[in-house]
Amino acid sequence: MTSASDILVIGLGAVGSSTLYQAAKLGARAIGIDRFHPPHDLGSSHGETRITRQAIGEGREYVPLVLRSNQIWEELEAATGRSLLTRNGALILQSPHTVGDHHGSTSFLGDTIGAAQANRIAHEVLSTAEIGRRYPQFRLEDDETGYFEPGAGFLRPEACIETQLAQAAARGADIRTGESVTNIDVAGQSVDVTTDRATYSAGRAILAAGPWVGNFLPVHIAQHLRVYRQVLTWFALASNSEAYTPQRFPVFIWITGNRPSDMFYGFPTIDVAGHGIKTATERYDDAIDPDQVDRNVSDDEIASLHANYIASRLPDVSARCLRAATCMYTVAPVARFVLDQADEEGRVLFASACSGHGFKHSAAVGEALARRALHLPDAVNLALFSASCLPGGGPTAA
Repeated sequence: MTSASDILVIGLGAVGSSTLYQAAKLGARAIGIDRFHPPHDLGSSHGETRITRQAIGEGREYVPLVLRSNQIWEELEAATGRSLLTRNGALILQSPHTVGDHHGSTSFLGDTIGAAQANRIAHEVLSTAEIGRRYPQFRLEDDETGYFEPGAGFLRPEACIETQLAQAAARGADIRTGESVTNIDVAGQSVDVTTDRATYSAGRAILAAGPWVGNFLPVHIAQHLRVYRQVLTWFALASNSEAYTPQRFPVFIWITGNRPSDMFYGFPTIDVAGHGIKTATERYDDAIDPDQVDRNVSDDEIASLHANYIASRLPDVSARCLRAATCMYTVAPVARFVLDQADEEGRVLFASACSGHGFKHSAAVGEALARRALHLPDAVNLALFSASCLPGGGPTAA
């Protein structure tokens, strides 16, 4: 069986669901394929909550993406009545003596403040004493300074993906799940995509396969992408649970030292009493094969996260772990995004890597890719995320 479309999207997680929705919204004949059944917990787009912040310490070039993404989330909320974006504020903590490398930045707090100032994003810079008075839930260990952004907050990733796929289907998109892509072939004026069930022909294909995207990219791009296993934990509150609701507790990122792994982040409790708070750090020790990832979280991993990051800094948070999960980051050098074309003809576009900070931007990235595939004017400047920025370069998006 062969099916034809204007756009075929491979992978329906954060970026793929957005791309399919935007393509269908623009009137394209669109097909979306995923080897799993999104939203799912097997890739990089799950975990109940994801931070969104408008001033981006990873680089000012990301700010237009998150601002447009927030507009799209709010448009979807208005159209569907679903809760996708909660603006309860975000607090970033870092000692002025801490430098290091965090998501490609050697001064994450300072770069965040600079991005806010350059883009006129409402924010406050808080002293150690001011942080302590406003948020006594945090036990500061040094002379941490805080950046507080009232317009930041969290997204609900599963709901975002589910909503965009439903909206895409309502506009005529064909969604094929539980179907694995085995080959992509650029043939003249079209792209032929073969799966374990069928063959598809499209004017453009868009790769949004997350940790698996390297399987379909030329080696001079794929060789720069690394996949890392990450651990998410939900710890019970031992006391003062009323102080950790979204109304009283912000999302946070806390830079604790100079190594890339010397940081952790967390969220308020959501939805139900006794939910606990979600916290996580980041690990970049060993790259993995996404098909061989260990999805079990050991007791030692949980205990280490609590002892090294949480126990001394969030005293109300007990060592009792309510649940734990894994996800995967696909990381490019200096934590960049790479959004480009995979072939010289520009028939196959791709989005990767999101380098551990992608979900907040995904709605705008999907819109930009759909518009590029349909030869419409750019909503954001994708040239800033070209593969030519990788060591050795690559084909530049036309």
